[in-house]
Amino acid sequence: MALPKYRPPTHPGEILKYEFMEPLGITQTALAQHLGCTRPAINEIINGKRGITPEMACKLADAFGMSVEFWAGLQSDHDLWHALKKHKHIPKVQAVA
Repeated sequence: MALPKYRPPTHPGEILKYEFMEPLGITQTALAQHLGCTRPAINEIINGKRGITPEMACKLADAFGMSVEFWAGLQSDHDLWHALKKHKHIPKVQAVA
């Protein structure tokens, strides 16, 4: 799947909140307890202030029956889009004669 051109990919925290937690009626506190992390960590993910680490991707995959690649991919797409927007083009390396 290609990255969107005109807007950043949805932060994985939004997807976690609106596609998983809200439909299941799971609170931030309950999810944090289930995953063995802190409520502030879940809150920061949901509010886009923290990314999903590989370890958190594993926990979320287990908790919601998804693949770890799903969660890691959401975070990777988000990070890459922002990196590309900040990137200053550098010239291609030339062979030394």
